[in-house]
Amino acid sequence: MSEQVPDVSKSVTVQASPEQAFKIFTERPLEWWPSSHVFVAQRESITFEGRVGGRYFERGADGEEIAWGVITEWEPGRRLVMTWRVGPNWRPIFDDEKASFIEVDFTPKGDDTEVRLTHAQLHRHGEIASFIHAALDGPSPGETLEKFAKVVAQHV
Repeated sequence: MSEQVPDVSKSVTVQASPEQAFKIFTERPLEWWPSSHVFVAQRESITFEGRVGGRYFERGADGEEIAWGVITEWEPGRRLVMTWRVGPNWRPIFDDEKASFIEVDFTPKGDDTEVRLTHAQLHRHGEIASFIHAALDGPSPGETLEKFAKVVAQHV
């Protein structure tokens, strides 16, 4: 049954080039990442290791690091794909075989860029896949992309 859980896709258009939008997405995540989406105590940083196989992780004030996932595609100005290691009760999991994917596409639209964020292959979360889908499946652009658009407007 969980194989039938559909993807959730949301988008926002920002007044920036795809390269600028990608750079802000990957270099300024602490500014746009929702404060309620946290795995560590007293988060101080969020880092994208800019390469396939790199982690994207947060670091707490005590030095603890927890990876949200691993980057599987890294195409600056075009596309970013990473595993999303979220488990029951929104706690981290450490097995990419049970993680879904976040796909982020940066598409030029005239002088602007459409940024589309898709939570894909949610069935990989197993028993909680339908619950995760229901939690993500709200109106576009959603909290994350709405915050991201505000950060882009501040920096471009």
